[in-house]
Amino acid sequence: MKRVFFALTLLIGLFACSQSNQVNELDSVDVPNFAQHIAPIIANHCVRCHRNGGGAPFELTSYSKVKGKAKTIAKVTSMRIMPPWPADPNYSHFIDENILSQSQIDAISRWVKNDCPEGGSSEKIFANVSSEKSNIGKPDMVLSLDTVLLSEGDIDRFFFSKVNCTVPHGKYIRAIEFIPGQPKLLHHFNGHLINYYGNTKPNLESSPSKIEISPKEGVDNPRETKLAVDFQKSLLNNDGSLPERWHSVVNYLPGVKGVMYPDGIGTYAVAENFSIIGNDVHYGPSRKTLIDNSKINIFFTNTPPKRGTAEIMLGTNGVSKIVPPLVIPANQKTKHVTQFTVSADISVLTINPHLHLLGKSFLAYAIKPNGDTINLIHIPKWNFRWQYFYTFKKMVHIPRGSTIYANAEFDNTVNNPNNPNNPPKQVAERLEYGGSSMRATDEMFQFIITYVGYQPGDEELSLEHGNN
Repeated sequence: MKRVFFALTLLIGLFACSQSNQVNELDSVDVPNFAQHIAPIIANHCVRCHRNGGGAPFELTSYSKVKGKAKTIAKVTSMRIMPPWPADPNYSHFIDENILSQSQIDAISRWVKNDCPEGGSSEKIFANVSSEKSNIGKPDMVLSLDTVLLSEGDIDRFFFSKVNCTVPHGKYIRAIEFIPGQPKLLHHFNGHLINYYGNTKPNLESSPSKIEISPKEGVDNPRETKLAVDFQKSLLNNDGSLPERWHSVVNYLPGVKGVMYPDGIGTYAVAENFSIIGNDVHYGPSRKTLIDNSKINIFFTNTPPKRGTAEIMLGTNGVSKIVPPLVIPANQKTKHVTQFTVSADISVLTINPHLHLLGKSFLAYAIKPNGDTINLIHIPKWNFRWQYFYTFKKMVHIPRGSTIYANAEFDNTVNNPNNPNNPPKQVAERLEYGGSSMRATDEMFQFIITYVGYQPGDEELSLEHGNN
């Protein structure tokens, strides 16, 4: 299916062409105005979150809304707290790097000091983004998960969830995007795709669509309760056989945005009847009672799959051990490493580092058989709130026999403002229910790599146009 450029990315693209010139001009402007100088910065770097349906707590989609937060914007940009981009741009580069130049930061500061002159209309700049609810573009289909009531309480909550879908024959899924209803509370969503072909599909309407599997007093393994077992049985074909199941077709962590690869890469073939399963829907503690209405955006294509993606997970629940074991004693800082040697040439598309609240830094790289180093990612200051899936601008070739290393530092002292325990107490990678505990107050150390099998020329294949 031939797709048009989406509104948000088209808007960004229009400004991106002139952005480098604008940066050079900003230094010579004594009194910047909003329409000419500040609005393009906000449109390029802020509205992706600060918009209707975005993850930020307020919108920045008009002059009045930006002016109302002007002093705050000047402060957080000068401190480089916003826009959030944890990865070190001096180590490696990714699509959609969200970093302000010093010229842009200084221009915002001068604009605020001069009482925020408007300088004309900026309506056209924000006209196409104020109601956009996707970071990829306009979806072909929106699936709504069942409403979840999150009562006030200092506990983590876990659910299985399912949403069913029927599509015309001959459609393929190019991208799936998860949109959290409560981004401050939804810690993660791990989504699987289940295809039901022919007459083997179960009665989708009568099977449960959501159950809570949060640990409860007196329950050894909530995943093995009758309700949880019945939920899993409801996913089987009506003859008891296993349907086709694609793992990790959509995942969410705090700050994660959807990604769309070039057509044919990472595309999924789907039956006319399929389901998206939230195999782990994890909400953190809530200070008040809230309702979550999360959604899943689906983008179709007529192009059949050409190159399927696969994952390597290092560390917790993955293919490699953590050395030393992930135990962080109270009042101590610790360092850990995990490594894995690839047995075939791969081309890396996206990487996802994952730690919890005690994480302080993350570094990943690969060493080729000839000793050369491939830089993957360096996050000098870990931030639990921003755990992106980082997509490279071009595929990164890792040759067969290369060893991938991931290094993480943890801080379990009172100097860590994110420490969930006061006073600190020992925190570890707690193993339970056949895997690691995913509670935010426990710890994890993962490095997830999305890749395709290597083909000559992958190093020059741009991944950027897939997100247009």
